[in-house]
Order: sequence, then C-alpha cells, then structure tokens
Amino acid sequence: MFSLPHRSPRDLPFVTDHTALLLVDMQRAWLEPQFDPHLEGPDAAYFLNRTRSQVVPNQVRLLNAFRDARQNVLHTLIESLTADGRDRSLDHKLSDMHLPKGSPQAQVIAELTPAENEIVLPKTSSGVFNSTNIDYVLRNLETRHLIIAGIVTDQCVDMAVRDAADRGYLVTLVADACATYTEARHDACLNAIKGYCWITDTDTVLGRLREMQP
Repeated sequence: MFSLPHRSPRDLPFVTDHTALLLVDMQRAWLEPQFDPHLEGPDAAYFLNRTRSQVVPNQVRLLNAFRDARQNVLHTLIESLTADGRDRSLDHKLSDMHLPKGSPQAQVIAELTPAENEIVLPKTSSGVFNSTNIDYVLRNLETRHLIIAGIVTDQCVDMAVRDAADRGYLVTLVADACATYTEARHDACLNAIKGYCWITDTDTVLGRLREMQP
C-alpha cells in the first residue's frame, strides 16, 4: 500500500517558466477496447474504471491549469516513425507492438488532444528518454520541475520518472493521474520509485501552480 502525503526532498516550490507537464501514453490504443482486445476482459475492469473516472478527469484539470499558467506541456506516445514500423526497437518488434505513424490508434484521446503549439514526442520504447530527444527539448525549455502523469504506472511512467531523475530534473509524479492494471501493481510501483520523485495528487499540484514563484 502507498499513502500520501509523501515526504521528499524533491518537494520544492514550482518556478514559473521552469516547470513543465509530461503526459505519458494517453492514446486510443490503450484506452479504447476497439483497439485493445485486452480491455474487453474481466481483468481490465479496474483499469478502465480508474482511467475513466479518475485519471483522465484529473489530467484534464492538470492540462487546463498548465495552459492557463502558460507553462510548457509535452505529450509522449507510442508511435512508429514509419508505416511499416521498421524503426521500432527490437523489444517492440518482438512484442509485436506497432502503432503506425498517423494511425487512429496512435492518437491521443480526444479529452487530452494536444494544443497546436504543444510538443508531441512519438517513441518506440518504454522510456521516453531512450527513443526521443526529450532531454534536449526540456533543457532548451529551461525545465527544472517535471510533472509526470500517464499510463501505465509501472511501465512507461516508471521509466520516465527514473530517467528524468537521473538526468537532474526535479520530478513530481501525480499519483491520482496515473494507472496500471491492478491497484497492487500501482502501489508497488509508487513504493519502488518514491526515492526518485515527489509523489502527490492533482489537487496539490494545482495548488502549487497557483502559488508558483516567478
């Protein structure tokens, strides 16, 4: 079990123009049963309920708040750079994971559609820092605080948190804006990565944005 509040030395005030939001893999392929047959099984009920009732609504709140505060928003999603997927990682090829460039299933869900000037980074690995230029982009944006939310907690979100921390970012993970396929897996992941980030909830992040230092 994991419980808030989480005391961490990374719990520091956000700073205007040095704080960014990263949404991970919020795309149709993983959230709409028509694209993922696993979502039609009984084991998917928890995941679908959590994403629909909590994760997506909380991410909408985060997205709107970051836009209102004029802070940078980045979206990453699994999508090949080619139609045939020849650019995919070996792991994705062996796992038969291929979302063709521009395909409907690769799109971000409608509720979280990226705005025209927001950054979208397609990746072909679990870790966004491994198959995109996100580190280069974040440094160009002068990002210090990286706020992360997405799916699934114990896979691509986990890797984003660890890799960002290793590269010197102050990472905040928004626990109630993340999900994986069971509550036990979600909590186990939070306990495993709590040394890499400050784990908090949507309401707290929104409050910190309102209090953000110039």
